Amino acid sequence: MTGHGLRLMAAAALVGLTGAAQAAQCGNTAAGFESWKDEFIAEAKGRASPTALAALANTSYSTATISADRGQKSFKLSLDQFLAKRGGNTIVSRGRALKAQNAALFASIEQRYGVPPGPLLAIWGMETGFGAVKGNVNTLSAVATLAYDCRRSAYFTEQLYAALKLVDSGVLTPTTRGAAHGEVGHTQFLPKNVLTYGVGGSLDSAPVALNSTANFLKGHGWQRGAGYQPGEPNFAAIQGWNAAGVYQRAIALLGARIDGQ
Repeated sequence: MTGHGLRLMAAAALVGLTGAAQAAQCGNTAAGFESWKDEFIAEAKGRASPTALAALANTSYSTATISADRGQKSFKLSLDQFLAKRGGNTIVSRGRALKAQNAALFASIEQRYGVPPGPLLAIWGMETGFGAVKGNVNTLSAVATLAYDCRRSAYFTEQLYAALKLVDSGVLTPTTRGAAHGEVGHTQFLPKNVLTYGVGGSLDSAPVALNSTANFLKGHGWQRGAGYQPGEPNFAAIQGWNAAGVYQRAIALLGARIDGQ
């Protein structure tokens, strides 16, 4: 056999070994979820604690999560349609009232992070109606379902490992409930963002959530005193919050209206 042939055989053997060592097998239906959990838990030993893995073992496939993940049609609306659907005028009026009622809190946040009240209130209003609707899906089940689901398995596998760390720290529990994709708290942080930008404590506390959100924006390049409309320096930080262009423009517009610009 030629040297070239030997190299091909070696490469094929390496591919076979790599395939055998791949991560737990993703799937697109509930059928393989329990097997996936067993594989994931076996792989995660040593990286996650027994307590956290026991919590993962008790999760269930979330059909509500999959339904929400496949049905995000509002992001295809025009800006005016999107604002009407999300109640933009209500967010502005309520946001202005909350800004006045919590002036000391927002002044403290702006002093610490350089982020004015408007964008924070716009995010808070858009995400949960200022805490009124934080979701009722089991958080660990939601994140585990999306880690298993083939569509964005790698991304949500990272979120799942973060969620397991949050179980160990007590920020999440096996019964924590939130939005369909595993977001929690007043401003809907995914687990990895809680680890990276959370300022400590539960994001079910509005001050904790708002400080954490300002920390997120600062971590994404927010510049004190700069504008945050499209084309201005801080719009990039808002883009870091949500990938949908219509959502980004809505936050910028509503934030400016709340700030009286």
